[in-house]
Amino acid sequence: MIELEGVPELIDPVMVAAFEGWNDAGDAASTAVAHLEREWKGEVFAALDAEDYYDFQVNRPTVFMDGGVRKITWPTTRLSVVRVGGDKPRDLVLVRGIEPSMRWRSFCNELLGFAHELGVELVVILGALLGDTPHTRPVPVSGVTSDPDLARRMDLEETKYEGPTGIVGVLQEACTHAGVPAVSLWAAVPHYVSQPPNPKATLALLNRLEDLLDLRIPQGELPEDARAWQVGVDQLAAEDSEVAEYVQTLEEARDTAELPEASGEAIAREFERYLRRRDVGPPGGKPKPPAAGGPADDDEDGPEG
Repeated sequence: MIELEGVPELIDPVMVAAFEGWNDAGDAASTAVAHLEREWKGEVFAALDAEDYYDFQVNRPTVFMDGGVRKITWPTTRLSVVRVGGDKPRDLVLVRGIEPSMRWRSFCNELLGFAHELGVELVVILGALLGDTPHTRPVPVSGVTSDPDLARRMDLEETKYEGPTGIVGVLQEACTHAGVPAVSLWAAVPHYVSQPPNPKATLALLNRLEDLLDLRIPQGELPEDARAWQVGVDQLAAEDSEVAEYVQTLEEARDTAELPEASGEAIAREFERYLRRRDVGPPGGKPKPPAAGGPADDDEDGPEG
């Protein structure tokens, strides 16, 4: 039994988790949870014992100086809690760490123990994968679940993925077997520019999380960082004719695949979602679509749930 001290009674708590490693292309998912911790000043209340789950030859501890004293930070997974204000305040339990090296089932059971003790009503796991997607288009973000009822209620895809999985897939299935509603949100990161950071993918994940939980997330400097990232990749691509040609091929494939969805009604609906996120009413009646490369994100099937 996990006993928690110093944690107040939570309001409609949702657990949001992300893990560095295989399921975190461009560090997009772990950076999204770090952004939530920073913007809402999350307070860490628990950390899993690093000895139980990590191979320190793979994820090495780091040494730092604190007031002239040498200290060690061990790789682990930490839990913090933040309160989201507004008309309907609620709490988020944030889980951020590294994909464990061993004992994955025990790792998931320990996290689910925290979820049970805190009264968590929903678990949302963020992930990012490498894909054949152009950096010039909105980042595809897919929402998947193993629960058919949850898929219908929250307009999600019911996962059909088969193949190798990471801690995101394992934790999602552990939630399902424990009877805890769980959703995975996946951002697709261009495989030809996979190195972190990828603020555009991080922002897309946070926008989708806003829609899923019906809350507003402060964006901070992320929109400016995302624009700067895209300009930088544009410049790099322009310097290599083969890369530029490849990006154009991806753009054409993406645009062709989305053509049936590119109706005025679909664009207006997406723009209304953007306005709701920013607490702005539609300007003068019928909304106008966002400019190219604007805030809209797309939903595509992720690799797993």
